[in-house]
Amino acid sequence: MGGNVSLEDVQEAVGKVMHPAINSTLLDLGIVKDIDFDGINASLTLALPALNIPPAITNYMIDSLTEALQEIGVGINVNTREMDDEERQRFFSLEQQNWKGL
Repeated sequence: MGGNVSLEDVQEAVGKVMHPAINSTLLDLGIVKDIDFDGINASLTLALPALNIPPAITNYMIDSLTEALQEIGVGINVNTREMDDEERQRFFSLEQQNWKGL
């Protein structure tokens, strides 16, 4: 798609990706951070509540984000980091409110 895609398009696509076990988007949960777009590839950070999240869940989230961006013709680069205490507390509160299970 290339030149017709904007940062806002990327943010909108990413903003629709749901967590596999929580009835919220990754963006709402604070898992997706620092979205950037260079016109070809989107870069973002996956902030995880702990770095020992099962790989299947982390991979599911990355695959879901990749798929959402491929639909608009954009590649993806993902960095991961651990949430800080404030981010983690907010995440756990939202998780408790919106838990749906796997």
